[in-house]
Amino acid sequence: MDNTERRNLIMKELKRSEKPISASRLATDFSVSRQIIVGDIALLRASGMEIEATPRGYRLQKDKKQQTCRIAVRHDAAQTAEELYAIVDHGCTVLDVIVSHPIYGELRGSLELSTRYDVNCFLERIQASDALPLSFLTEGIHLHTIAYPDEQARNRVLTTLQELNILLTDN
Repeated sequence: MDNTERRNLIMKELKRSEKPISASRLATDFSVSRQIIVGDIALLRASGMEIEATPRGYRLQKDKKQQTCRIAVRHDAAQTAEELYAIVDHGCTVLDVIVSHPIYGELRGSLELSTRYDVNCFLERIQASDALPLSFLTEGIHLHTIAYPDEQARNRVLTTLQELNILLTDN
């Protein structure tokens, strides 16, 4: 199989799958290294394919029909769980984390956290790695894009984060 054929098959797999597919699984499926798959995905993205990299693997970008907003927050590492639970417990999804870096500008990490289980897995990955969360770069100040089902859910999240003294406001 040549490179073009493999990339076409990767796109078919991504179109078929409801869940993200890891580079390791694609590498096994196509009998190539994980790095070859990472390169294939980079080339597919560069050619205009809307492929999103999530913590669980690659997937085609979802419809942009869901309502989203960005919220500014500030907290220490000990409040990370509290912040994320406050969002998912109100039926919302934490799509990403964004920080402003003095050299690189906006840095964004995909999160895709919709449930307490997702949050717990994320927190376990933080503890199991030597890596620090992006918010460490900005003394805890960061943005989240959240998807919400309705305005009431969005307002509940904002109220809860404000009560926790996590939400950044201009007051």
